[in-house]
Amino acid sequence: MSFGKSMTWRRSAIWKRSMPFDPVRLELIKNAIGSVVDEMLLTVVRIAYSSIMKDTMDISSAFCDRKGRMIAQGLSLPLHLGSIPDAIEAVLEKYENSIEKGDVYVLNDPYHGGMHLPDIFMFKPVFVRDSLLGFAILVAHHNDMGGRVPGSSAADSTEIFQEGIRIPVVKLYDKGEANDTLYSMLSLNVRQPEVVLGDVRAQLAACEIGERGMQELAERYGVEQLEQSFDALLDYSERGARATIGAIPNGIYKFTDFLDDDGVNFGQPIKVEVALRIDDEELTVDFTGTSDQVQGAINSTLSFAKSAIYFAIRSIMVEEVPNNAGFFRPINAVAKVGSLVNPRPPGACAARGVTGFRIIDAIAGALAKAVPDRIRAPGEGGTTSYSIAGYDSDGNYSQFREAVMGCWGGGKNKEGLDGVANPAANISNAPIEAIENSAPIRVERYELVADSGGPGEWRGGLAVMRELRYLGEHARLQLRSDRRDHPPFGVNGGGSGSPSNNLFDNGENWETLPTKFVHPIKRDQSIRHTTAGGGGYGDPFARAPEMVLEDVYNGKVSVEAAAHDYGVVVSGPPWCVNDLETSKLRVGRRK
Repeated sequence: MSFGKSMTWRRSAIWKRSMPFDPVRLELIKNAIGSVVDEMLLTVVRIAYSSIMKDTMDISSAFCDRKGRMIAQGLSLPLHLGSIPDAIEAVLEKYENSIEKGDVYVLNDPYHGGMHLPDIFMFKPVFVRDSLLGFAILVAHHNDMGGRVPGSSAADSTEIFQEGIRIPVVKLYDKGEANDTLYSMLSLNVRQPEVVLGDVRAQLAACEIGERGMQELAERYGVEQLEQSFDALLDYSERGARATIGAIPNGIYKFTDFLDDDGVNFGQPIKVEVALRIDDEELTVDFTGTSDQVQGAINSTLSFAKSAIYFAIRSIMVEEVPNNAGFFRPINAVAKVGSLVNPRPPGACAARGVTGFRIIDAIAGALAKAVPDRIRAPGEGGTTSYSIAGYDSDGNYSQFREAVMGCWGGGKNKEGLDGVANPAANISNAPIEAIENSAPIRVERYELVADSGGPGEWRGGLAVMRELRYLGEHARLQLRSDRRDHPPFGVNGGGSGSPSNNLFDNGENWETLPTKFVHPIKRDQSIRHTTAGGGGYGDPFARAPEMVLEDVYNGKVSVEAAAHDYGVVVSGPPWCVNDLETSKLRVGRRK
């Protein structure tokens, strides 16, 4: 990897400078810890109750050492990456001197180490004989945490008190004894308690798998050598981060992006402004120009904002850098209290995910001014989430929550990807069969949208359209999306992707709904959501005509768009490029 200043990634040299023992053994230990945290994830997928965990996989696993330093994260949701250290810090602040075997700690309060209320953090201390080695950690998005709207993620809440039950750092188990009071409190305050408590137990099982796996590694390598490897892995990641940052030319790179609105004050854009300062091997993201905290529930606590920063920077590092707290060390954040990215309580933050996605896009826009070859244009602008909760004709309650797949933007020599999760989410598509089996919903349409990817030498990914029909009696539909008024931008001369759209069939006509809403839905009414398309990269008129032809053949680009956006004249069928007319069109446009 090289760009900007002269720098070549030399993995072996960094290994030797950062470790007290054999690099081969350190690699084995690193991969073994990674396998432990990945097995934790698979445990949840196998035994969880809710579709959001077992199908969508909105979960993350990690191992932190006894000092609270994150040593490894599972191959799951990157946007949880930077929130785990703040959460474990809250646990240590309260219980550091009284941690016992058999304890299990939980929290979900965004203002006490969490992200938003549906995400429950669970921590299980790992003891080797009588010594604390660290903590097995599982973060999971739950189907419901109570509150005024099913799913506990409505963007139009105005205080955190409306969003659901808040759990400070508390023991779920004390020396192996269950906290029945907490279990009862959860059961009485959430919809579908059998699902929520089943998912809590799935988290617990995963933490026990992590505990056992780390104990086995301690027996194999010894506690002393294992703890030395923790230090070495953290130092190694720090060196990788510093090498990456040090290759970016010094300076301040600014970029401003927008959220369409806050879910309450429709049509009033929310500014996300970053000033990216590179000072040799240190990087600071300054949010001073970002909007103040808002009335709606898209406020992001600082821990989640930092998590978005870490992902954005991690995405330009080489794959070999371990995902641990070491690479956080040279990265800093500045955000005033009372801003969108560092709100004061009781600011609502249930829908804060969309703000995290926009932070990532804004940082990408800033980095594109310094190292455009390393940056992809934004994808759909953030995974759309929705929930439908209501009753059938027999009075049975059902609740379903899903995240809709989107796309990636184009990058240098990298085509945009279609029908995938936002890279910061890394979640999984919920199969149609799982959706229709979980709730009285029929999926009417699920397709890619032609001409939606931003034009470029490397085209942006296509938008995804999902249409659902409700088959129950009555329910509430909650949806969080964005990028309708401010579509994903292109990079290095690329064009913007198409905007998102929400259409609701009320039985008489299709009406346009905002990007964020809570809306009643009755039998045989439908919601049609279309994500934004990904931004393009590079001059569209530099795109190879044969690639445009392939897009036309595959239905991704129309004949009209091929000529208008790319200057390529396609005739047919059978489809072929008219080279003479293409040459004339491209020369004429460039003049």
